[in-house]
Amino acid sequence: MELLKRKIEDEGTVLSGQVLKVDAFLNHQIDPVLMLEIGKEFSRLFAGEGVTKVLTLESSGIAPSVMAALEMKVPVVFARKQKSLTLTDNLYVERVYSFTKQQTNEVTVAKKFLSADDRVLIIDDFLANGEAALGLANIVKAAGAEVAGIGIVIEKSFQPGADKLKAAGYRVESLARVASLDNGKVTFLNNSVSEEDTHVQLV
Repeated sequence: MELLKRKIEDEGTVLSGQVLKVDAFLNHQIDPVLMLEIGKEFSRLFAGEGVTKVLTLESSGIAPSVMAALEMKVPVVFARKQKSLTLTDNLYVERVYSFTKQQTNEVTVAKKFLSADDRVLIIDDFLANGEAALGLANIVKAAGAEVAGIGIVIEKSFQPGADKLKAAGYRVESLARVASLDNGKVTFLNNSVSEEDTHVQLV
């Protein structure tokens, strides 16, 4: 998705060979125009999958998920990272390790919001090792529902998450695929093998 790549070029920052900071438009401050376009792209990519709900993880996945669900005209459910005082029983619970935060969270979804009739599109902001997406997929399976696919805003293709999810049988669609963050540069892995990789210096 060229608009997203340009946004990464203009406003992203490489903090290390493993970490890309995008808090200017995605996971702290949010660019709603970009989120709308991201939502439209996810809706287009998964148009034939019969999606009945979008599932994401708080909080960074909520903005793109809401926009995708708006286009698809389906509800959004977000897994909570902390148990609410009003959500104590009838929960699906998974333990999810966050590569970025280097911590494990217990994430929960109320059972009443997922049913065996649902075809669920999972959306997340980043894909690194795939733990968050796999945790959400496990919640979908625990509900007896089907995973219609997994939509990722930014995939770090040099980490094993995408391969892990595909090996588990899930369709994965990533809007920007990063091949490398070495030497303060982001290298985009293009979806078309006929295109050359784009090298961008982030400051």
